[in-house]
Amino acid sequence: MAATRKTRDKDLPDVSMDTSSSKPQDDGVEGDGEGRKKFRRNKKRDMPWDDPSIDKWKIEPVTADNPLPPPLEESSFAVLFPKYREKYIREVWPLVSKTLRQYGIACELNLLEGSMTVKTTRKTWDPFIIIKSRDMIKLLSRSFSVEKAFRILEDNMYCDIIKIKNLVRNRERFVKRRQRLIGPNGATLKAIELVTGCYVMVQGNTVSAMGSIKGLKHVRKLVEDCMNNVHPIYNIKTLMIKKELQKDDKMKSENWDRFLPKFKKKNVKRKKKKKIKEKKAYTPFPPAQLPRKVDKELESGEYFLSKEQKEQSAKSKRSLENAKKGLKRKRERAAEFVVPTSNIATMGGKKGAKSAKELAIKIKNGQKTKNRKKAKDFLA
Repeated sequence: MAATRKTRDKDLPDVSMDTSSSKPQDDGVEGDGEGRKKFRRNKKRDMPWDDPSIDKWKIEPVTADNPLPPPLEESSFAVLFPKYREKYIREVWPLVSKTLRQYGIACELNLLEGSMTVKTTRKTWDPFIIIKSRDMIKLLSRSFSVEKAFRILEDNMYCDIIKIKNLVRNRERFVKRRQRLIGPNGATLKAIELVTGCYVMVQGNTVSAMGSIKGLKHVRKLVEDCMNNVHPIYNIKTLMIKKELQKDDKMKSENWDRFLPKFKKKNVKRKKKKKIKEKKAYTPFPPAQLPRKVDKELESGEYFLSKEQKEQSAKSKRSLENAKKGLKRKRERAAEFVVPTSNIATMGGKKGAKSAKELAIKIKNGQKTKNRKKAKDFLA
């Protein structure tokens, strides 16, 4: 085996590890350096797309003239609406379907189920419009008018539905805090809309808002704070100050914490009326032991009765109590129809009127005197 290895090694070409021969050989070809220089020059040369006037980050708007390819599969969304909105939605539905048809969206109104459905078609030229149309029918079901709901189809408009039902456990507190958002004659709600630049609608257990993303964040914080017992006027005040500071160019890079109001939460403890306990006379002996249920039954004789007899006695007691309550209710109802005697004396506001007959005679006499005066005036 060793001999065969030697012969194989002899057959292989002699490759020496001399570093001196590792330099690139010039095969008589000139101009390699010039070619590289030309390549570098071409690389540095300005290309037609390297124009400073062209904005590479600009997103071209999707329109009917500049459409995107239609979706390959159909997408659909369905939204339920309450019974009281049925009449309004039925009246407005032709206008809704006409508007969505412009974007290539098919819509359907089902009055039996109480639902609105939107679908994509082969004519849909904007794939994101299906999400916008879903938000539109959501807002329609939550008491938004059609004019306001159509604004969600614009590019820079978004919506947010804030659930406030589970933020407060007590129903009375929930109603009071929800009323704070609206304010007297809707003044607080109008202020929130002006400060945030969003449309806001408080309906049932939700608050629906529509506007820019920044405005929607402010609305959500304001609503959640209100349900956590922070009055909305505090957040409105801070937003108003921030709005004024944004107008000043010098204040943009500075910290605004010194200008913003700091409200401390105060827990005002209500004074509870102390119950004055009457001191009992001191006795060294413990109180008498109360009788047991069995002892009471032994005294009354119920202990020796059978099960059927006990049930019968309990039924008779219930019937007696019900009869007493029924009589009491009848008396209370009858008292409403009894003519009060004390008011008869004061009828007409005149003194000396003791009964209804006397009042009637006085009224007749008064009419006679008036007729006499009229006759005298006529004769004169």
